[in-house]
Amino acid sequence: MDSKADRDLLSARQVLKTEAQALDALSASLDGPFVEALDLIEKSSGRVIVTGMGKSGHVANKIAATLASTGQPAFFVHPAEASHGDLGMILLDDVVIALSNSGETSELSDIIAYTRRHRIGLVAMTGRAGSTLAEAADVALVIPDSPEACPMGLAPTTSTTVMLALGDALAVCLLERKGFTAQDFHDYHPGGKLGQRLLKVANLMHGGDEIPLIGQDAPMSAALIEMTAKSFGVVGVRDADGRLAGIITDGDLRRHMSKDLLDRMAGDVMTAGGVTVLPSDIASEALAIMNERKITTLFCVEDGKPVGILHIHDCLRAGVA
Repeated sequence: MDSKADRDLLSARQVLKTEAQALDALSASLDGPFVEALDLIEKSSGRVIVTGMGKSGHVANKIAATLASTGQPAFFVHPAEASHGDLGMILLDDVVIALSNSGETSELSDIIAYTRRHRIGLVAMTGRAGSTLAEAADVALVIPDSPEACPMGLAPTTSTTVMLALGDALAVCLLERKGFTAQDFHDYHPGGKLGQRLLKVANLMHGGDEIPLIGQDAPMSAALIEMTAKSFGVVGVRDADGRLAGIITDGDLRRHMSKDLLDRMAGDVMTAGGVTVLPSDIASEALAIMNERKITTLFCVEDGKPVGILHIHDCLRAGVA
């Protein structure tokens, strides 16, 4: 073996040794806050929203995927997109896990402020106990101070490995608490791409009290409250028989903006009719409709009555394409 190959192997082994030592340090450092994070997630009736920027964002995406595949509803929200509308994807009973090695990632500021304003649980995963993120969080999971495996000490290597492992630890502990079984895991992986393509709207839609609905004779002030509370950016308008008469979107609000808007009735502002789907429809077909119409939600109806609402992110999180 030539000297170049020897150097390569030596360097590679040093990377793995550095990261392994950091993982050992992480294991030894686990204490009360880790259990507090588990309790916060387990007690929540919502989803886990995982977020981070740059390399931390890639790790956050994987943590969300691992949580979701092991029985804990979870998905990734990009912090920059959150500042441009996706904060509406975070519900009041969710828990947010925010990743930032420095704890000072500026792109996270809007998500942090949103969770504090609405008292949404916030778990920080960071390398600095005194950082802005750690100080703001309900629970701070501080990873041990370990050198990056990069010879310049700059490229995120050790830090991202440790965060990824910490996310795995959370996921495994949660599945053990829930008694998640091998059969449950199989149910969450029903058949790869084919299984995803054959998912029905009923498998993904939100139902019951999650559906934003208002009566035709309700004032627009009530419609706005319902739109805000349900976070879909739309509200369905029902007629006297309970059938979906139309919808009100952000666009409708802009088109009817006037001093007396809040005094008008929902039936006066709504767009009559609207595109709907059935719960028995294939989710990929519903996604195609949303892409074609350039809309993000569809009401699901049976006999003309709304029984659910489907958001484009529900399809994307489920891998529907």
